[in-house]
Amino acid sequence: MNKIQVSSIAATMSASVLWAFLPLIAQQPAATTLAPDAPKGGGFGKGGGKAAAKDTAPKGPTPRMPDGKVDFSGNWAPNAIRENVDLASVLCGTQVAPCGDPPMLPWADKLYRERKGSLSKDDPEGYCLPPGVPRMSTTPYPWTMIQTDKLLVIVYEGGAHIWRKIFLDGRPHNPQVVETWLGDSLGHWQDNDTLIVETVGQTDKTWLDESGLPHTKDMVVTEQFKRIDEGHMEIVHTINDPGAYSKPWTFTTHPTQLKGELIEYICQENNRDVQHLVGK
Repeated sequence: MNKIQVSSIAATMSASVLWAFLPLIAQQPAATTLAPDAPKGGGFGKGGGKAAAKDTAPKGPTPRMPDGKVDFSGNWAPNAIRENVDLASVLCGTQVAPCGDPPMLPWADKLYRERKGSLSKDDPEGYCLPPGVPRMSTTPYPWTMIQTDKLLVIVYEGGAHIWRKIFLDGRPHNPQVVETWLGDSLGHWQDNDTLIVETVGQTDKTWLDESGLPHTKDMVVTEQFKRIDEGHMEIVHTINDPGAYSKPWTFTTHPTQLKGELIEYICQENNRDVQHLVGK
């Protein structure tokens, strides 16, 4: 494993969540990220959040493909550490989580409380397993997007150093993709500014956040991607899983352009998480 220091991640964390993320910090992710301003009304929960560091991401014109559609190509920092650690608390704002948002069914609420009560000792990401969708967008590791007219590829530095292919050629979902770690992702353009991506076929082994929000294998995740300008992106994630939640629910993240390139990060090498995942 590389020996890059973790100051870049610490800079994006608030003190209130640092304790909850110590196991992942121990794995020493590598890239340097930018710290954006907290978007109003999104990204930091209903109740807003603490003031973030100055936004240094570029604000130039949104890059576009030859056909006029947004070009998402580039390196991106997720800037969603709170959503990754405790998504329910972000959605609840100033209320005590869980507060009914997300609207968990009784079995899901019970399992969530058990996982959170054990200090997330069984979090699959702590064992270097892929976080799944949508958690791939909230882990502290950056990603690269590579776009053509028929395919969008996302290469993730973290999450076991994996990639995701989003097909834009109009094909249907592959029925053979079932209970996989990242599912089958298909995209279509709502307009030249908005890409809608639907993902199905994921295993129920993944958690939606470190605190343990569960889902079933029938979950459908819809992501709405927008590139606001050169350095800012918005992703609206909608979870539709009738087996675990009484209605669909949504959260939003605001990635910013990464300063630098992804580097090799092998979670399975010298994994320091396992010895800390003792729970209680």
